[in-house]
Amino acid sequence: MGNIVAIVGRPNVGKSTLFNRLTQTRQAIVNEEAGTTRDRQYGKVDWNGREFSLIDTGGWVVNSDDIFEEEINKQVQIAIEEADIILFVVDVVNGMTDLDMDVAKILRRAKKSVIVVANKADNFELHPQSAEFYSLGLGDPMCISAINGSCSGDLLDRIVELLPEDKKEELDEELPRIAVVGRPNAGKSSLINAFIGEERHIVTDIAGTTRDSIYTKYDKFGLNFYLVDTAGIRKKGKVNEDMEYYSVIRSIRVIENSDVCVLMLDATRGIESQDLNIFSLIQKNSKGLVVCVNKWDLVEDKSQKAIKFYMDTIRERLAPFKDFPILFISAMTKQRIFKVLETAKEVYENRKTRVPTAKLNEVMLPIIENYPPPAWKGKYIKIKYITQLPAGSVPSFVFFCNLPQWIKDPYKRFLENKLREHWNFTGTPINIYVREK
Repeated sequence: MGNIVAIVGRPNVGKSTLFNRLTQTRQAIVNEEAGTTRDRQYGKVDWNGREFSLIDTGGWVVNSDDIFEEEINKQVQIAIEEADIILFVVDVVNGMTDLDMDVAKILRRAKKSVIVVANKADNFELHPQSAEFYSLGLGDPMCISAINGSCSGDLLDRIVELLPEDKKEELDEELPRIAVVGRPNAGKSSLINAFIGEERHIVTDIAGTTRDSIYTKYDKFGLNFYLVDTAGIRKKGKVNEDMEYYSVIRSIRVIENSDVCVLMLDATRGIESQDLNIFSLIQKNSKGLVVCVNKWDLVEDKSQKAIKFYMDTIRERLAPFKDFPILFISAMTKQRIFKVLETAKEVYENRKTRVPTAKLNEVMLPIIENYPPPAWKGKYIKIKYITQLPAGSVPSFVFFCNLPQWIKDPYKRFLENKLREHWNFTGTPINIYVREK
């Protein structure tokens, strides 16, 4: 769990295309302007039952239109610090460049598994040309074509071979895992220290399964759970100017290993793109969410009106997912920090909510009758029966109907909102599936 594979290489060797090929998405839009949203450089890959996260570091470094060595070095540095395996992409057609040599020099020094991926080998005649990449000193180059997918299966086999063995976690499975995430300086460490406080001895550290997540067992005041924290976030890394990218990439592991995420916002700064990136990671991984507006002691206007304005703005920026608790806290003065833990626990409980099938149909069917899905080409869509799937990580509901393909997202959102009105799913995502009866 929590293995990260990073893609590095100079511009235009096909990193994004490779990313799309391996994650089977078209999400990294190729050739877009540099520096638009960066969360699309993160995806999950599942191959032969092994799962890993793939990051395309090229998307994490700003000003990627200035093709400076230092920009590429930053990408490589991020990859070396954070990833378990590095895919070094080179271009068979254009051959080797000085920049490739420079990157190889850094990678040779790193104690990481590196696979040289000779891309753009769109036909087999090009394969022999990859021989020159042996001189990079990083082992056998693997020829692939990210565009047409040839040999990408072999590459995935190789990655899975190199992945570290899944360590079994020595954690009590039943206990919730709560992660505190957010931008640098939003007050994560202060909050964690305020929780753990001087009573350090009540806390037992269990070395994390991934190389930098630490599970701290917390049992006080009738609460019992693990705080998932990255050691990496506590100590500022070697690289200072780029704490921003790091914070998102570091968050990947913490978020993946948790049940509920406490997203810290800085009351004095509002919501920034960085916060949205972290929020979208929480959503992609379907985790529970509690939003904490920290440093509330520094805000002058604490009227109800101001609070409402804050809440509305936050919900607006994080839409369409709006049903989550927002707390105003101060880690420094310890204001309402206990509420954070209680709320996170509630969100965790909400994830486990089971609605009896009879009750579900009794409440939802009349609502659906009054507001049926829009007819499609004169055909009426009838939802006959609803049931909740057995406990998974996220509450999931199946609506059986005659023409599932014509129920579109807006109506699914309507159904979700109605479920939320009648049952308490605050803070947890809900999956809605429509199947044929």
